[in-house]
Amino acid sequence: MRITFYGAARSVTGSKHLLQINGTKILLDCGLVQGRRKESFEANRNLPFDCTDIDLMILSHAHIDHSGNIPNLVRNGFNGDIICTDATRDLCATMLRDSGHIQERDAEYVNKKRARKGEAPIEPIYTQEDAVNSLNYFITQSYYRTRKIAEGVKLTFYDAGHMLGSSIVVLDIIDKDTSRERRLVFSGDLGREGIPIIRDPDVIDGCDFLIMESTYGNRTHEAYFDAEKKLQRIVNETYQAGGALIMPAFAVGRTQQIVYTLHKMWESGDIPRLPVYVDSPLAVDATSVFQLHPETYDEEIRQFISDTQVRNPFGFDDLTYIRSLQQSKELNAKQEPCIIISASGMAEFGRIVHHLKNRIQDPKNTVLITGWQAEHTLGRRLVEGNEIVRIFGDEYNVNARVEVINGFSGHADMNELTSWIGAMKQHPQQTWLVHGEPDSAEALQQTLSDKFGMDVHVPYPTNTFEV
Repeated sequence: MRITFYGAARSVTGSKHLLQINGTKILLDCGLVQGRRKESFEANRNLPFDCTDIDLMILSHAHIDHSGNIPNLVRNGFNGDIICTDATRDLCATMLRDSGHIQERDAEYVNKKRARKGEAPIEPIYTQEDAVNSLNYFITQSYYRTRKIAEGVKLTFYDAGHMLGSSIVVLDIIDKDTSRERRLVFSGDLGREGIPIIRDPDVIDGCDFLIMESTYGNRTHEAYFDAEKKLQRIVNETYQAGGALIMPAFAVGRTQQIVYTLHKMWESGDIPRLPVYVDSPLAVDATSVFQLHPETYDEEIRQFISDTQVRNPFGFDDLTYIRSLQQSKELNAKQEPCIIISASGMAEFGRIVHHLKNRIQDPKNTVLITGWQAEHTLGRRLVEGNEIVRIFGDEYNVNARVEVINGFSGHADMNELTSWIGAMKQHPQQTWLVHGEPDSAEALQQTLSDKFGMDVHVPYPTNTFEV
């Protein structure tokens, strides 16, 4: 068996790992690289392997850094199955089309500049039509159901507890050359215990080989309860200041989590009754998918629905979901205190950039960051405390208060990752840490080596391992 790491190696985006097993090439995830625009554009357009050689693909979950380059994969000749859970497929139906729209819009913007310089136009990485076409290759498999997907290879999905439909990929393999039975586990993105809406991540009994995320491999999160209390404080303080609370939020997962938390506070009277706007067509569509999959809910949200008799935990009287561009623009004129939740989560594109442009220089307002911010993004610059930021090419003073809550994270932290490994009855012979910046991955490498005596690697892009 051969494993090659093409993406999310010493970085947190562009997840792509290629397995060669019994003559079959299996791609784990095919995500978009996020970061500096020019570099990420080239990395995303030029996939690092021959797409026609890939026999099948397994998708751990729907986040764009794991699924976002699937349309380009298909566009370049991939003709196999893309296997994922039902909820992941339903989310991708919305998210990949939205991503195609962004690719088209970005290409249009760049081509206006190129035209002024007399340069030839570029094509988008893929289009909305490409995204829709790629959905023809998706097939779904429920959690805990095992089936053969290739010669000597059986697949089982377990719940990763990271987002709706997220999965831990378990491959039970009989190596035809050695007749040895081996188990390879790909964690995908692991979630946390006690986070509302979705269930806690499953524990795997053990494995021979493990590919595991390391996003927060060198730090811990604040407790979820503390994060909720902090959100409550920030909402009340911003309201008392007469300002707006602007929240960049990932349209899938984080937005629903925040809306549900605000709903609970609204029901209990812990926050004032003020307008709450979810300004993201993708978030609107994704929330509908969440409502379609109550089978994935945890006990807390089931109890909330039962106790409050609400049919929709993601809706309440003061909440408005905004789809149209005109309604989004009208938010800029609102002077009363309000909460605006908008994508993208790293504030790199989408409607949130316009809201930041219009509100970031007013000290009455608050910008609240609740998710991981990749390097070279506007969100990262705000977290790092930059006093001046560039938006749409112009400089803006950051006079608004900037707050950060990391307790809403959907990623397991250092202690939770270590505990997940510790719960295994059989520790892996070899482990590869991916989806983490070098300092995080290397810190977790040291922790796992010291605590469990594990053989742990932090691969570089294109590193190949024979096992």
